[in-house]
Amino acid sequence: MKLLLAVDGSAFSDAAVDEVGHRPWPPESQVIVITAAELPVLIGLEPWAAAPIYFDELEGAVRDSAKAVIENAVSRLKAGNPSLAVTSEVIQGPPREVIVEEAEKRGVDLIVMGSRGLGAWSRLLLGSVSNAVVHHAKCSVEIVRKRSEK
Repeated sequence: MKLLLAVDGSAFSDAAVDEVGHRPWPPESQVIVITAAELPVLIGLEPWAAAPIYFDELEGAVRDSAKAVIENAVSRLKAGNPSLAVTSEVIQGPPREVIVEEAEKRGVDLIVMGSRGLGAWSRLLLGSVSNAVVHHAKCSVEIVRKRSEK
């Protein structure tokens, strides 16, 4: 079985990682962990108004943050299920597009992701990433909710 685990570092994403890590998957199962690194939209800032190094540093910070998210997810997976074959990648682009395109390109059987991510503002403007993936993916999708602390 081939799984695509989409992560963003949120508590809901961590719940999805833990869910995948603690399940008994068939032998030879593969987990592909991805995160989408998307540069934030700078509202009101003209591209010529900032020094070019600003954009380079911003891109570097987004890339470093994405790498940290991936490394955390992979280490949690390995701790939960050391026998899983895990690969990972940071992919540039909007999460709702990246997840669906990567799943199709890699021929995965299942996409697993958290029910909510980090972006309340973009969810308000553009809609939920998990909702978009559920409606556009050509494979099965599992949306993991974070368990209540109560």
